[in-house]
Amino acid sequence: MPTKRSTKTTKPGVSIIGAGRLGTALGLALRAAGYPIISLVARRLSKAKSSASLIGGGSLALSAARIAELPPSDILLIATPDDVLDGVARALSRIGSFHTGGVALHTSGALSSAVLAPLAGIGFHCGSLHPLVSVSRPELGAENLRGAFFCIEGDRQARRVARRLVHHLQGHSFSIEVDKKALYHASAVMTAGHVVALFDLATEMLGQAGLELTPARRVLLPLLKSAIGNLDGATPERALTGTFSRGDQATVLEHLKALDATNLTTAQAVYRLLGLRSVELAQRRGMKTELVEILKETLLPLPK
Repeated sequence: MPTKRSTKTTKPGVSIIGAGRLGTALGLALRAAGYPIISLVARRLSKAKSSASLIGGGSLALSAARIAELPPSDILLIATPDDVLDGVARALSRIGSFHTGGVALHTSGALSSAVLAPLAGIGFHCGSLHPLVSVSRPELGAENLRGAFFCIEGDRQARRVARRLVHHLQGHSFSIEVDKKALYHASAVMTAGHVVALFDLATEMLGQAGLELTPARRVLLPLLKSAIGNLDGATPERALTGTFSRGDQATVLEHLKALDATNLTTAQAVYRLLGLRSVELAQRRGMKTELVEILKETLLPLPK
């Protein structure tokens, strides 16, 4: 009687270099998707051990000083800061036990796979895999990675492996031209990092109005969520609400006067710049040209 073959497919092993918030979140998400996490490398051994303990599965924890002890893996996932990527790639390329034909992917949004040239030189297929997810804590980040959008780039084999990783994370992949990656990443920073900075500025303004910072954050956060909800179902010009959508010049003048009186110079500069963009959105929506020009004149000139 013939032996029944197992239909279970063993997924390739992954080693993660850079066991920070993103690296650990990816390790958690990939292990949950069935990928063995072979090893984790961090600048400090204690950090690598903490990440390995959180991910589970008996991953080998190494400090950056012991990167030469990294065992062979099918996939190298490099989640280090951009400014050390080149040095990490060079250090990895000097590990004699590595076999050719593996895949190396870095998670930088701004840099292309060209930074991994030392690994390509020893036979690795190289690419990049950048998740459009803001990771403040590894556990929450791992949850958010499932179903996320990922920008991928690199040679054919690297892109194929990257797409498979994204597929197993139930995500969606897309590609950007290599020479446009910095612009792509600036867009991502504008969407996430700058919105957080803008929220912090708004809470400072509310603090100047007399509310403590913690309650200020609490009352403003639902407003931010409602704006995101509006964007989820409409174009930006249709999602725009409030003063600029109505073309209320008198209110804009009151805002500028209040900002000037409290000496919130950064907030005033940001308000004017974003106000001009809001006027453009209102114009797209059909605001009369005369009112558009009045609002622009109110917001200009911009502070130096």
